[in-house]
Amino acid sequence: MTEKPLRTERRGHVLTVTLDRPKANAIDLATSRMMGDVFLDFRDDPELRVAVITGAGKKFFCPGWDLKAAASGDAVDGDYGVGGFGGLQELFALNKPVIAAVNGICCGGGLELALSADIILAADHARFAMPEIQSGTVADAASIKLPKRIPYHIAMEMLLTGRWLEAEEAARWGLINRIVPADALADEAQALADVLASGPPLVYAAIKEIVREAEDMKFQDAMNRITKSQFQTVETLYRSDDQKEGARAFAEKRAPVWRGQ
Repeated sequence: MTEKPLRTERRGHVLTVTLDRPKANAIDLATSRMMGDVFLDFRDDPELRVAVITGAGKKFFCPGWDLKAAASGDAVDGDYGVGGFGGLQELFALNKPVIAAVNGICCGGGLELALSADIILAADHARFAMPEIQSGTVADAASIKLPKRIPYHIAMEMLLTGRWLEAEEAARWGLINRIVPADALADEAQALADVLASGPPLVYAAIKEIVREAEDMKFQDAMNRITKSQFQTVETLYRSDDQKEGARAFAEKRAPVWRGQ
């Protein structure tokens, strides 16, 4: 999988996906569908445990939808491909960690793409915004996600005015995990991915399913679903060899060997 507008690289259990559509890494329909196929393959490949999504170059992570392509006939028809826009937002049962390495401008659908990741690292020059208001359209996914991720009033200001956040402010409001020097971003993302890839994949799957399904549930309702064996990933974990391996490794004072089974 090396063809543009996406570059993919497998390194051990880690898949790095790089948007590479000069000049700004904007996403058109063909790219979105390609991204969906890539992330679907990632989801279903037992050898892959972690994905990193980033952009080519140092200026743009992704500005979202390619308005120039839309203006020339690449109309929005609702068929963004499997996983919805960018392949991540609506991908069913994606129970593996995803890291967004934001290497520059991250706005509109590009910010929605980053919000679909589990961890966001940002270069020190990265900037964030939801400028859809200025083109007379609604940032639908961000209108759902953003007020749940950062303080309501900050989210609403971004959505209603399109104002930009520098990396430092984005970190202050908890929009991103941390700021990384631009030249170190790729290495930092890879190092974090390696840490995650060395961890227990069945536990990650259980965490992601619980977090996703319990988002709009009351605490006790979610706990009842767990105790009644209604989370498949949790049941798989509890019946796995990895669960036994964790206990054995602790007792034997050694590092566990996770096999994802």
